[in-house]
Amino acid sequence: MTNICTKVTVRKRPLKDNQLSLYLDFYPAIRHPKTGKMTRREYLGIYIYAHPTTQFQVEYNQSMLEKAEIIKCRRTEAIINREYGFLDRNHGKESFLEYYKSKIEGKEAKTWGASYDRFSEYCDGKCYFSELSVKFCQGFMTYLTEVYLTKQGKHIMGTTANNIIKYFRAILRDAFDDGLIKENIGNKIELAKNDANPREFLSLDEVKQLVSTPCVKPVLKNASLFSCLMGLRLSDVINLKWQNIEKASDGGLCMHIIIIKTGKEVFLPLSDDALKLCGERQTSGPIFKGLTKNMVTKYLKPWVKSADIGKYITFHCFRHTFATLQFAAGTDIYTISSLLSHSNISTTQVYTSVVNSVKRDASNKIKLE
Repeated sequence: MTNICTKVTVRKRPLKDNQLSLYLDFYPAIRHPKTGKMTRREYLGIYIYAHPTTQFQVEYNQSMLEKAEIIKCRRTEAIINREYGFLDRNHGKESFLEYYKSKIEGKEAKTWGASYDRFSEYCDGKCYFSELSVKFCQGFMTYLTEVYLTKQGKHIMGTTANNIIKYFRAILRDAFDDGLIKENIGNKIELAKNDANPREFLSLDEVKQLVSTPCVKPVLKNASLFSCLMGLRLSDVINLKWQNIEKASDGGLCMHIIIIKTGKEVFLPLSDDALKLCGERQTSGPIFKGLTKNMVTKYLKPWVKSADIGKYITFHCFRHTFATLQFAAGTDIYTISSLLSHSNISTTQVYTSVVNSVKRDASNKIKLE
């Protein structure tokens, strides 16, 4: 909690043309609601005569000084009542959305920017501090899970909504710390439940079926199997260049890349099998040359079908396959989370239930009769 202001004084600042500007002097300093910075002064926009020469000027000065004293009393009362050190003249009428935007400047656009964009859509581009309540903020979660649609016309997953709320909560916490709201509302927002939609993936045998099945577009086959081994998203596979392959500190090879979705810099160890799928080493240029999203859309489904795999498989399912196979092989969750570049371990935990189901099916295959 900031220091409570114990003294507010009306002071005068000399100006040109025989005028004085009236302002309030706060001691100790208080936090300004818009800039968030500590300040001692609040200019009132009231001007009086420095050297009154007529009865009118004397009466005018007296009237303006009385108005300044009234404002001073209101400020003192507001500060004591609220037990916060900030200017109270327009408290609650400041734009929370502008504050939100100022707080994310310089941060990762893919994460912080997305949280701001979704909230701006939710409040129709206008939100004041006075509007913030638990009910209003919980409504943002409802908007994310039940109203908002992606470009593909689909609702986002619960884990994605929770990630957005995580950044939203951080802004609310900052607002509370800055004395702009009376309670940390973010702590009271209920998160979405785990996604009900199952994450489709391939078993190791099904991956081997793809290995032995020809594809009309060989680059698509290599890229898909590469994702099964490395867990990369399609956007990162398309963007992968030979310059990204470096020698690691342990003597092996690794991929040094910037994850497109998050902007996070990562170093991922490159396996021998994954390296073979890259083809003949070049000095520069894309590794999977010619691979496009349109190619995946057109040729992936027929290739999977020709491998006698009846599941609905998208390229992103190869990332799920990587995670699932790693879990099944006994790799610990923190290592997998790091390899997937997840920002939250709870995102990785979704795969544990999938693996438990696989283990259950495997145990049921062993029968005594």
